[in-house]
Formats: sequence, structure tokens, C-alpha cells
Amino acid sequence: MLYIERIYLEDSPEREGQYWNEIPLIKAVTERGSFRFHKPVTFIVGENGMGKSTLLEAIAVCWGFNPEGGTKNMRFSTKESHSNLCDHIRIARGPHYAHDGFFLRAESTYNVASEIDRLKTSGGNGEQFMQSYGGKSLHNQSHGESFMSIMQNRFGGNGLYILDEPEAALSPTRQMAMLSLMKQLVDKDSQFIISTHSPILMAYPDAEIIELDEQGFRATPYKETSHYRLTSYFLNHTEKVLEQLM
Repeated sequence: MLYIERIYLEDSPEREGQYWNEIPLIKAVTERGSFRFHKPVTFIVGENGMGKSTLLEAIAVCWGFNPEGGTKNMRFSTKESHSNLCDHIRIARGPHYAHDGFFLRAESTYNVASEIDRLKTSGGNGEQFMQSYGGKSLHNQSHGESFMSIMQNRFGGNGLYILDEPEAALSPTRQMAMLSLMKQLVDKDSQFIISTHSPILMAYPDAEIIELDEQGFRATPYKETSHYRLTSYFLNHTEKVLEQLM
């Protein structure tokens, strides 16, 4: 199920001078006309500074999510730090309506947890509301536990889920658990768009992996990604690599 089929950028003079307009990814999207999604699970990977989080944030905000994360109904702001790329991006939607959705960023899970606690006390159905997040304050759980609790309890399927570097919160074991949970949600007509550095997450079967570099972006088979090759080489030649590094 594809709720987002492609994105494209408006050609506007207001783009001039914006830092994101010089990112190779954005230049490539402009030159090719669009950035297309072909499968229910898309991983966007690449080195730091390639524009992964910038792109995901813009897609999420354009879809209607809060820039710091959460659902479309969450409207809180700890610090206005998102780029204005969202004002220039346009989404080509699929034919089906998404009944659920969430923008989850490892770096701002704490802020989402605080908003959830606030919403619990501000409405008349606080306890019922908390049950949709596991019935326990996310602040009373570890970073990884709270991240997984949101996915396990709040993600209901038939939705669009945008995740920014989830491995920052998750141990390798929890990343494997996340793969299983993703499969359950994909079977319930969900679409995932995920930026990651994790070779564990990228192993999701039949996912599309889009690798970013200085030339733009390209679809890359799992074992040909730089993250997989580098991690595999390190694990198989640990002493040699450490000797070179030290």
C-alpha cells in the first residue's frame, strides 16, 4: 500500500539562498522531476549531511505531522528548528486514504512523551488515551522502551509511518523486534519511510533502499550499500581495521 507515491519540488525563486537547495539530494530531485516510492517499505540511507532527515522532516510536515514528531493532532513546539523545505515540496498521494500515521524521531521522543503526558491530563478521557501508548508514561521507560511502546501500541495499521533514525533508540535486539512489528503493520496496509544507518533494519525483505551520495540518490541492493559493506568488513576484519585506525 502506497499512501505517498512520489514527491516533487516547486520551481520557485524563493528557493534561491536556502541551504537545502544546495544539497545534492534536492538538486537530483529537481533534475529528475520527482522522488518516487515503489514499495511499502523504503529506507533512505547515506552518510551524515546527505539530507536524509531534512527530506523526511519536509515530507512529514507536508503530510500534516508535527515537525517534532507525533500524530497530525499533536501541535506542540519545543524549538522551531525545521527547514522551510516543506513549503516547497509537493506530495503525489496514492488512491487510498491513510487512517493512521505517526512521525517518530529518535532525537525528539522525549518531547513527544511530554506532550502525551500533557494531553492525558488536559482531556476527559486521559486514561483511555494513555492506553493507546501502552498505559504507562513514556517518561517512566527507557529511550528504547518508550520508542518501542509507541510502535507496539500506537501504530494500528492502515497508516503512513515516517521514522527518522530509529536505531538511535534501539538495541540490536530491539531492532530485530522492530522488523517483525513492521511486517505485521505492512500486512495491515501500512507504508513506512525510514532514514537509517542500521544494516539490521535495512535487511527488511523486499524493501527499497535509496542511497544518497554527492551525486544524488539511487536504488541500491542491500548488500551493495556502503553501510552493509563497511559493517561487514569491520566485523570480519576487526583487528585489522582497528590496527589501521589506531
